[in-house]
Amino acid sequence: MRNEMQLQFSALSQNESFARVTVAAFVAQLDPTIDQLTEIKTVVSEAVTNAIIHGYEGNPAGQVYISAVIEDDFVDLIIRDEGIGIQDIEQAREPLYTTKPELERSGMGFTIMENFMDEVEVESHQGMGTTIRLKKHLTKNKTLCN
Repeated sequence: MRNEMQLQFSALSQNESFARVTVAAFVAQLDPTIDQLTEIKTVVSEAVTNAIIHGYEGNPAGQVYISAVIEDDFVDLIIRDEGIGIQDIEQAREPLYTTKPELERSGMGFTIMENFMDEVEVESHQGMGTTIRLKKHLTKNKTLCN
């Protein structure tokens, strides 16, 4: 069965936790393992934080958009902004690369996304924003019975 949801919110850092919890609650219907749910929450946090800090450069007038689709044992997330875009996607995906060292950013956002998800696609256009698509196959949480 296919199920989907859409979410839109202001590009404010306090909304990052709202996005993380909302997506986790939606995905929970697939009964993922705790580790899988933690991984999904982490990648949502990374992508949303990137949109707020890098895409809108802290401008709260921007909007972040999330769509989530679950079908069978798969989750497909799209996190999008309409911010400044990424100048060099390949460079941005390199571990430890950051355009905001003054904010003590680690530069590991894309690396974390790639390690926790089965597929990560990034599309960005200067002045038009960035779209990150994250896909993951989930295995059912197996509860031990006595």
